[in-house]
Amino acid sequence: MNARTALSAAASPPWRLARSAWPWRSLAYLLTGLVPAALPLALLAGLELLHPEPMVLAGLLLVALLIVAAAGPVLAGFERWRLRLVDARPLPARPPIRLGEPGLWRETGYAVLGACVAWCLDLAVIGLSLFLPLLLMSAPLQPTDPGAELPAAPATRTALFVAGLILLPLTAYPITAWAGARAAIARAVLAPADAALADELVEVMRSRVRLVDGFDSERRRIERDLHDGAQQRLVALSMTLGLTRLQVADDHPAAALLDRAREQTAQAQAELRELIRGVHPQILSDRGLAAALRDVAGRSPIPVDLRLRLDERLPAPVEITAYFAVSEALANLARHSGASAGSVSASVQEDTLVVEVSDDGTGGADPARGTGLTGLADRAATVGGRLLLASPAGGPTLLRVELPCGR
Repeated sequence: MNARTALSAAASPPWRLARSAWPWRSLAYLLTGLVPAALPLALLAGLELLHPEPMVLAGLLLVALLIVAAAGPVLAGFERWRLRLVDARPLPARPPIRLGEPGLWRETGYAVLGACVAWCLDLAVIGLSLFLPLLLMSAPLQPTDPGAELPAAPATRTALFVAGLILLPLTAYPITAWAGARAAIARAVLAPADAALADELVEVMRSRVRLVDGFDSERRRIERDLHDGAQQRLVALSMTLGLTRLQVADDHPAAALLDRAREQTAQAQAELRELIRGVHPQILSDRGLAAALRDVAGRSPIPVDLRLRLDERLPAPVEITAYFAVSEALANLARHSGASAGSVSASVQEDTLVVEVSDDGTGGADPARGTGLTGLADRAATVGGRLLLASPAGGPTLLRVELPCGR
């Protein structure tokens, strides 16, 4: 059977359910519910023997209830263990036990309920389910009453036994279904859906952070390879061309070709430098965010006013995210905004880096048009930040990035 819970197994045909282990696992699950009930049962047995006064009885009941409540986290751990008998789905990690945690009170309440009430229902379901089949199967063992007008014939006893034997597999349904229902209640109390969803969201965020970190590491590797490999070869080629040009007269036919080759090599070097800056600017790693923002603003074709209050180095993921946000914003400012001037401000406010990029352009910026803003918002989210955009038609445009520094 492919069922992962007793409740889903209860929907199987009788011949499949009877041949599976789910009825036996369900029966074991319900019977192990007697373990938390050991203290109340022992108390009831003692009361039956001692017959204490009413005040003493009330005190003993209160003490027993307090003991069961104090043992709530332990009993909840036992519930988590036995839940695996009827529910193969993994449970979220158990949170730390703290007095202020809502989960602690849920577990305690469930422990008291299981120890005092739920086990009675479990035994009632088991007893009612097995009563009729076992009664019929015991017919051959019943003593014969000689005084009865119609004593039961051996054939009748055999028929009753066979009828009970046929009905016995059918008891798997109520037992399995009730165990599945009890397990569903236990899962709802011990592992609420919101907690499971929160764990899944945390794991998604962690995986996204790992992807971004891996991407940044790959960018840095590419930057090193370009800087130490291709760029150095272009420098060597430019020097070789220069030395060759010195050995060729100005009126030689190859002189013009060498001059053009040197110009193209210089252009290739400039384009490669821009590419390296786009992959991962070395100035950001060496001198920090403030120097990198001055560099990118200085290369903007539109005048940019800088207002930077960054006295210390920030965590590398924060600096990288802020840098690329400003780079993307200034690139959009130059290409699409129609602005005549822009400004960039950056400061740390209450352990949060706040970066704002504004311009006096025509506005109307839309992340859905592929301007890269959606990617920047996702990147900001990986470090716990957010990206805000105000760009009404007619302008102006304001891009605000808030990134927690964790300092």
